[in-house]
Amino acid sequence: MTLEVIGAGFGRTGTWSTFAALNRLGFPSYHMQEVIINKANKGHLDFWRKVANSPPGAQHDWNRVFANYRATVDNPGCCVWRELMAAYPEAKVLLTLHPRGAEAWYDSTIDTIYFTENVWQFRVLEWLTPFGRKFGDMSRKLVWGRTLKGVMNDRDKAVARYNAYVDEVKAAVPPEKLLVFKVSDGWPPLCNFLGVAMPNEPFPNLNDRASIKKIINGMIMGSYLMLAGVAVLIALAAGGLWWWLG
Repeated sequence: MTLEVIGAGFGRTGTWSTFAALNRLGFPSYHMQEVIINKANKGHLDFWRKVANSPPGAQHDWNRVFANYRATVDNPGCCVWRELMAAYPEAKVLLTLHPRGAEAWYDSTIDTIYFTENVWQFRVLEWLTPFGRKFGDMSRKLVWGRTLKGVMNDRDKAVARYNAYVDEVKAAVPPEKLLVFKVSDGWPPLCNFLGVAMPNEPFPNLNDRASIKKIINGMIMGSYLMLAGVAVLIALAAGGLWWWLG
């Protein structure tokens, strides 16, 4: 299996619904959830952390993560769309856009996947868990740093970056190999682009915000439990020291 579709669109541009649609069309797809949820992909986070700590444009053994997939959408794959175009020259590029524009994309991103930067409880996970350290390092450097240019704390700059990025992709990809796509467009443009029959069913409309919020809430609860555990250990240590000194 080789990569045939390179998703260049940012996370929070309908990538979860597009992920489901591609899977339905027979294109097993890669998405951030394949990195952090799919237990069969042990080691993928380490791979992407290595990518994040390598110079932009560096090539890696992409088949290590994409061997079982025909398509990739969302982060972290969209962060290396140029590198993937070089590695898979026959692949097409799918640029997903938020149906309601750059401002809506920004609001959605800040409310969900930017939690690694704006939710203090994630800092606890970084401090206390290997997963937190690895995921925080990877997302901070590859997604928010390299791809979003460190502008997410400034709405106007982030919106401008989104629009500039769209122009960059359009300028770099031959028109015949590029589909600029909104999930509100439904099946026809995607199926025509991929040369497959259109399913007789509605286009997926996944409530990914609710799912992401559930994941975030689970991480927050985990951080509280860890803090409680640390507090207990400190109390026990202090008690033991008091007893010893007494």
